[in-house]
Order: sequence, then structure tokens, then C-alpha cells
Amino acid sequence: MKASLGAIETFGLVDGPGIRCVFFLNGCMLRCKYCHNPEMWKKGEDNLSVDEVVERALKCKPYFRDNGGVTFSGGEPLLHSKFIVECAKRLHEEGINVALDTAGVGLDDYDEILPYIDLVILDIKHTDKDAYKELTGLDIDKAERFIDALRKHDNKLWIRQVVVPGIMDNHEYLDSLVNYLNKFKISNIEKIDFLPFHRMGREKYITMNVPYPYEDKQDMDKDECDKLYKEFIEKYNNIYKDSNLT
Repeated sequence: MKASLGAIETFGLVDGPGIRCVFFLNGCMLRCKYCHNPEMWKKGEDNLSVDEVVERALKCKPYFRDNGGVTFSGGEPLLHSKFIVECAKRLHEEGINVALDTAGVGLDDYDEILPYIDLVILDIKHTDKDAYKELTGLDIDKAERFIDALRKHDNKLWIRQVVVPGIMDNHEYLDSLVNYLNKFKISNIEKIDFLPFHRMGREKYITMNVPYPYEDKQDMDKDECDKLYKEFIEKYNNIYKDSNLT
């Protein structure tokens, strides 16, 4: 069994806890307007085997220590769900933690893959169905089927929200996000990150001769993004009393 590999990062520090070996798998059904990896939209040739994943992970294992491991990212790794299940089985035999960095839009076989995933890192695109479709090109129902499956399982969960100027940088959106997270098991949410929008992927669109959707947008100011996060987390902790996020 093989999957389509776009890239490998052997010392990833942001794709889960600790030091991670990150496998970026090609293919994605979404066309997010702020995507900075458009070269990974198409699935491409299957060029990565389960044995190769395990071999690379074992070489990195001395650096994982207590909390590192392997992360499958993308593109959208859920398009390679059967491959990831086989990898996760082998990695768990070696005592290696497995994380999934996803937008939750895959092949609807989520009950098959989630039991083998230690941590889910989930991108929230938007909380409103019309705005979600405008942003991604697909219906929000597809992502919410993944959320429904998450409620059945006890995966640890990190939430990520890209903050785009003029779209998410307002009090109304923060309120909607707080309410939207009620769809999850709050006790499983370990971390919530706000990521400021940036235009770093723009040159890739130009190279691919694809119009850059957010030509009129400027990078999100990081300090302003941090202020929004503080406002959000205060609202979140006030509503979800058992939360201790900071």
C-alpha cells in the first residue's frame, strides 16, 4: 500500500507536541482562498510505502523523547485514510505517537481511522455555512461529518483557526467560534491556536499560472491576532467552565 507524498519534515516543531516527523500527503478537495500549498491540491503518483514511513520514523525516534512522534499532514491526509491506518498500526507497535493534521474533509471512513490516531489537529475554516463555501468551495456538511465522528471517539484535539483580515478579525466571528466549538467534546480540546493570515504562498500561484484569490488582502497583524485570541479565550473559558486553556 502506498500514498502520494509531497514532502517530509524530519524536525517539525509546530505540527503537534514535541519534535515530529511530518509526512505531507498530496491531494485536497478544498480550495481555500488562503491556501499556501496549492501545489499539493492534486494527489499525484503514489510514491510512499508504509515501510518507508516506519523506517524514517524509527530514524527520528531518538529525538521524539516523551511527547514527539509522527504527524500526517497535507494536502488532506484523510484522502489516504487506509494507508494511514496501516502506518499507525506499525508505528504504535514501535511506541510512536501518531497525529493527524486535517481539515476534516476526506472519504467519510472516519470511524475506521480515528481509533488509530492519538491527536487530531483540526483546521476550522469558518463557522457559517455560506462563508465556509465561499472560502473553500465546498459545503460545510462535509467537514461536520468528521466532527460528528470525532464526538464518538476520545482523540486528543488541537483546534487551529486562520484569521483573515476582514473576515475573522471581529467580535461577531469570535462569538460564533466559541459557540461552534460546542459541537466537540470540550474535555478533549487541549489547545486552540489563532494563525495570522499571510501571503507567503502567493508566488506559488503565480508560478502555477493560477489567480491568487486574496490579492486584495494584507497579512494579518500578529499583535492584533494575539489580542483577538485573548478576547476569544476569555469568552471560551467563561462558557466552558471546565476548560483551562490559556
